[in-house]
Order: sequence, then C-alpha cells, then structure tokens
Amino acid sequence: MPGESKISNNSSLTKFLLLPFSDTLELQLLHFSLFLGIYLAALLGNGLIITAVACDHHLHTPMYFFLLNLSLLDLGSISTTVPKSMANSLWDTRAISYSGCVAQVFLVFFFFGGEYSLLTVMAYDRFVAICRPLHYGTIMDSRACVQMAAAAWASGFLYSVLHTANTFSIPLCQGNTVDQFFCEIPQILKLSCADSYLREVGLLVVSGCLSFGCFIFLVLSYVQIFTAVLRIPSEQGRHKAFSMCLPHLAVVCLFVSTGMFAYLKPPSLSSPALDLVVAALYSVVPPAVNPLIYSMRNKELKEALRKLFQWVQDQHQ
Repeated sequence: MPGESKISNNSSLTKFLLLPFSDTLELQLLHFSLFLGIYLAALLGNGLIITAVACDHHLHTPMYFFLLNLSLLDLGSISTTVPKSMANSLWDTRAISYSGCVAQVFLVFFFFGGEYSLLTVMAYDRFVAICRPLHYGTIMDSRACVQMAAAAWASGFLYSVLHTANTFSIPLCQGNTVDQFFCEIPQILKLSCADSYLREVGLLVVSGCLSFGCFIFLVLSYVQIFTAVLRIPSEQGRHKAFSMCLPHLAVVCLFVSTGMFAYLKPPSLSSPALDLVVAALYSVVPPAVNPLIYSMRNKELKEALRKLFQWVQDQHQ
C-alpha cells in the first residue's frame, strides 16, 4: 500500500540537513563569531539575573521570582538552537541526527511555550500589584507564585509534546533538507506528504487560539494597568509604576511580534533569506536582549548586581 511505503521512508530517515548561513568559509566564521557573541551575552545577562535574584533576599518577591524563571527559559531556548548552528558553521557541515531534530523541536516549543505562558502570568502579577495593591500580598503569596510558575512550565511541556508527537508521526516523503538553521516545524512540514498536512494545521489553529487568548489577556491587563497608573496623583508614583511595567511590556512586544510574524506571515512573503532572519529574530535576539531590557530601568536589580560584583571583588582580594 502507498501509505505504508511513505511511513517506511519516514522511518528510514537518520538525519536532516539544516540550512547553512553561507557556503564560503569567511562568512561561516563570521556567522560563528556573531552567534558566539550573542550566545555569550545571553549566558552572561541571564546568568547574572539568576544569581542576583537567588542571592539577594531583597529580590525574593513575586516579580523577581518570575524574572528568574524567565531567565531560565531564555537560557534554555537559546541553548537549544545556537550551539548546534555554531558547531555546523565551524565544522562546515549541515547535518543533524533524526533524534537531534526531534529533541530540538521538543525543546524549542517547550521553552517558547513556557515563556509565553510565563509572560502572561507576569502581566497578571503587574495587574494585581498596580490595580489591587492592598490585596497583593494575599493574592500573590509564595504558594500561588510557585503554582503559577509550575503551570507555565507544564503548559510549555504539554504544548511541545503535542506538536512534537504530531509533527514526527506525519510521514515525511519530500527529502530531508530543512530550510532553516534549526529544526523548525513549518520547514519540516514542507517535507511531509500532502494528505497528512491537515492534522498539523488543525493543531496549529488550536494552539493559535490559545495563544490569541493569552494575547487578549495581556492586552486587557495592560489597558487596566495604564488606566490605573494615569489615575495616580503623584508624578513619582506614576514613574515607579511605569518603570515596573514598561520592561515587561517591551519583552512581550519583542517576543510576540517576532513569533507572530514568523508563523503567521503569508506564504508569498516567504523566502529562505527572510525566513532565516525572522527565525533569528524570534529565537536568538529576545534571550540576549531581555536581561538588558529588565536591568536598564530597574534600580533594585542594578543594586543587587552592584553588590554581587562587589562581593566577587572582595573574594579576589
């Protein structure tokens, strides 16, 4: 039967070929150096936030607890895609094993799904802090915070299990070349047999509806937050409220806009070069930029980092 031959072709796949950034050695080394710089910046920035929040008891609050989780998710997401791409450029290869590709798809959706859920939880935290300040301590107690963070990680896990199982259960009969620098579901689907494509489209529609629900929640939360902030009589109070919310809003906009463009852009806009740039924008840039956005206007975080650097200096003297 034809269906059985397609499945046997799929089961015989042992590797995929990823899209190289360039065929020339000089540009491959440039890509390696650029990604190395971004990766080290992400490791340093997120690592400093995790260490500062963990070590400074002044930062043991819901907002910084969620920020620590965000940094962990950012480290995970950038470590899933960038090191493999760097290694491929350095060793002048395109190959990734079948199991490696499955793992990449699973981890990318796990960390990105978890991050989107966590950003929604963080919006709720900001909403309670500004719109329900008298009840903040009871609503956002330590147990509630742990449960919310666990729910964000669990939703990322369920999301990734669904997409990974569904994608790799579809017979792949159009070769093994993935037109992306990591295993991205839309590019893998281009290798699938046409009669199996509708299943994944159905799952994408369902996950799109859930994502849209989170997006509407984010928008409504910030409408109420800014309405409440503008009612604050003192300019200092308004400034403090805005400084709490604007970094989170900037991170949400960066993450959502690049991700939506990558997955919802019309096929007519699709080209290997544009797909490559967009994928780098949503998978590589946010984890590196998020620590900078959060620490830029945050006095408490800056003070915690200053104490951390001071402690390190004292240890070396």
